Amino acid sequence: MGAAEEMVTPGEVVGKTSDVKAGRGTYAAVHNNTVYASLTGFRHTIPPATDSPDQRPTVEVTGHKAHGPVPEPGSIVIARVTKVMAKTAFADIMCVGQKSVREKFTGIIRQQDVRATEIDKVDMHLSFRPGDIVKALVLSLGDARAYFLTTAKNELGVVSAESTAGATMVPISWTEMQCPLSGQIEQRKVAKIAS
Repeated sequence: MGAAEEMVTPGEVVGKTSDVKAGRGTYAAVHNNTVYASLTGFRHTIPPATDSPDQRPTVEVTGHKAHGPVPEPGSIVIARVTKVMAKTAFADIMCVGQKSVREKFTGIIRQQDVRATEIDKVDMHLSFRPGDIVKALVLSLGDARAYFLTTAKNELGVVSAESTAGATMVPISWTEMQCPLSGQIEQRKVAKIAS
């Protein structure tokens, strides 16, 4: 055997669901019947058991190093906003659930995924600022190895932000945070803190 192992990275296509089953380190996207790698590692194809009714081989990606957690659709992540543009905000995913990640995963929050209401009125620059820590839900793997994130639930959004004065701001409403030093109020898409 000994076929050369193929290195893949998150978001890379590793097969079609008609040909292969998604195993460890991969996931299948239903809308286009495509199997993608969900982590960086080597692609392997495992032949089906001879008595298996499903004769598709299983494709899996096994890591080349000890893995931290990998964001998957449906997981709650903590991310740090790196860049805010007119229609999107970019963030580095730091934690999946309670665990910190060991690889670099980029998250994208699109304008339509910031909040659940008045979506067309969302101003990205009044929702997030670079450096903000946000709690978000992974919607799907987007393009260019970035994950689409949403904050469109009450408990999702900015959980920690620094004011221009350099202090950690206190949330005072769904849309505002206040600097305890200057008293200055800044707009944000604030995560509702469970009381």
